[in-house]
Amino acid sequence: MSLHLEAEILELTTRHPFLIARGGQALHHTVWVRVRDDDGCVGWGEAAPTTYYGETPETVLAALNVYAAQLPHDPFELEVAERALKNALGENPAARAAVSTALHDLVGKRLGVPLYRLWGLDPKATPISTFTIGLDTSDKMRAKVLEAEPYPVLKVKLGTNRDEEILRTIRGATDKELRVDANCSWTRKQAIRMLPVLEEFGVTVLEQPLPAHDRDGLAAVTRAARMPVIADESCLVASDIPPLVGAVDGINIKLAKCGSLREALRMIAVARAHGMMVMVGCMIESSIGITAAAHFTPLVDIVDLDGAALLAADPFVGATIDRGRIVLPSGPGLGVRAR
Repeated sequence: MSLHLEAEILELTTRHPFLIARGGQALHHTVWVRVRDDDGCVGWGEAAPTTYYGETPETVLAALNVYAAQLPHDPFELEVAERALKNALGENPAARAAVSTALHDLVGKRLGVPLYRLWGLDPKATPISTFTIGLDTSDKMRAKVLEAEPYPVLKVKLGTNRDEEILRTIRGATDKELRVDANCSWTRKQAIRMLPVLEEFGVTVLEQPLPAHDRDGLAAVTRAARMPVIADESCLVASDIPPLVGAVDGINIKLAKCGSLREALRMIAVARAHGMMVMVGCMIESSIGITAAAHFTPLVDIVDLDGAALLAADPFVGATIDRGRIVLPSGPGLGVRAR
C-alpha cells in the first residue's frame, strides 16, 4: 500500500478581530492536509501555523513536500511515521501535527471507530470548554460577553496597560467563571501585583503570565498565587515538563506546538506522573484541528477549544460545544465532515 499527501490553504475569518497581547487580526490561514491510501480512504488533518513558533502557511506547504516522502506504507505504523517526520525535518510542529492527525483519522476510518475509542476514552467525560474574550474596546468586549451567553466559562485575554479596566468591564457584564491568559506579557512584579486584582474579580485560573523562558519567575508567581498557574508558551513538548515541576501547577497542550497526537498523549502521561494539571488549547482553526484535540479531552482538566466557535463560517462540522461541554462526533476517525 502507498499513501499520498495533498494540501491546500484554508482562509478562515473570525467574527471579530482576534487580539491578544502580541497582536492579532480577523483573517487567518491554516492548511488542510489529506492523506489518501490506495483504496481511496482519506484521512484529514489541519496545520494552524503561527509566526510565534516560526511557521507560516508557506513554510507548512514547504515542510509537507518533505514529509510526503516520509509517509509509511502502512498507515497503522503511527510511531514509525512520527519518528520519520521528525528526523526528516525536526521543527515545523503545526505541519507535523497535521500529518499526524491525518494518519490517525485514516486509521480510525479503516477500523470504523472514532479516535476516542482507539484510546479507550469515554466521550461523555469531556470537560467544559472556555470561550475566549479577546482584547478590544470596552463596548465591544461587553458585546462579546453577550454573544458568549451559551458558554458558562470565559477566558479573558490580558497584557495591556488597562488590564484592571478590562476585568472590571467583563465582570460588570457577567457573573460567570473567569480565567485569564496574559500571553507572556507581564513582568514578575506585575504578575504578583495583579494576583489580588484577579482574586477580586473571581479569576480561577492564570495562564502564562510571564515570558516563556522565565521559569524562576513563574515559580515565584505560583508560590504567591491562590489560583492554578498554567504554562503555555513555556511548555511545547513532553521534555519541557520536568523542568517546570514546582514552577507551575499545570501545562497547556496545543497540537500546533507539540507536533503530533502521540506527543500530546505523552505530555498528558508525563504531566500526570508529576501530579500536574493538564489543559488543552488551540489556535484559530477549523473543526478539523479542534476535533483532533477534542478527542483526548476526557484525559484533561481544562479545555480551551473555541478556535472554530470564534469563526464567522467554519467550513467543517466536527466536535461541537453544547452549554459549554465538548461533544465528540461518533463517526470513524475524527468524525469530521465538510459543511
